[in-house]
Amino acid sequence: MQLTDFNALSPAEAARIAAVWAAIPAWVDGVVTGRPYRTISDLEATATGLAAAWTDRDLDAALAHHPRIGQRAEGDGADARASASEQAAVADATAALHAAITDANAAYESRFGRVFLVRAAGRTAAEILGEAHRRLGNDDDAELREALDALNEIALLRIRSDLTEEAPA
Repeated sequence: MQLTDFNALSPAEAARIAAVWAAIPAWVDGVVTGRPYRTISDLEATATGLAAAWTDRDLDAALAHHPRIGQRAEGDGADARASASEQAAVADATAALHAAITDANAAYESRFGRVFLVRAAGRTAAEILGEAHRRLGNDDDAELREALDALNEIALLRIRSDLTEEAPA
């Protein structure tokens, strides 16, 4: 979709699309009311600025729309398609690596009480596993910051994936 088309959508339709980027109602509202955007970079700047206000409750709400690393998202909607694309490297991992990621997910959930969230796109399964192990050493505050940063990275990735700018005439 072109950015100009996103700018022209009804607020409800724009919110439906933005909720796939990050399912945090106040953030979605801010992204939608920030329209029109001149460039995708302007949209990304607004999105990142709004993300700076995210809390642990926002993270937990967004995680309801993110499957565990290595698991398929439920359904066949835009959330599920985005997640499957982002986690392609894990889907192709060896059985042993997949089992290690499953174990790391369980350890993370036991330690922090929530699903491990990482920008999987552009990373190998081994890199994702290494990131899980590294982050298990974080204290609660540091991990909350990292998880919120990961959520913002995922939102920006999804914005770039969904939108294009018009080619100059």
